[in-house]
Amino acid sequence: MPLYKYVATRVLTLFQNFFVGAKLSEYHSGYRAFSRKVLLSLPLLVNSDDFVFDNEMLVQAIHFGYDVGEISCPTHYFPDASSINFRRSVKYGLGVL
Repeated sequence: MPLYKYVATRVLTLFQNFFVGAKLSEYHSGYRAFSRKVLLSLPLLVNSDDFVFDNEMLVQAIHFGYDVGEISCPTHYFPDASSINFRRSVKYGLGVL
């Protein structure tokens, strides 16, 4: 993973934990599991149609008081692993904020 993506991920996670009031280790892997109950209750239609969608879902779940747990999942990054370039990464970061 390029250094800018690593640093951006860490900084965004720090900001999100502070503003959302959570203590998650990471918000940006995109690997999530939600119960049917949660999915049916969240206002998903107001969310973005872009990369920030999964962050919006996670913050909504926290906001509405659902328990959020984390399971360690090894992640391997390589040059072709992501379709997001620098410009879209900046847009994503601003969308998260």
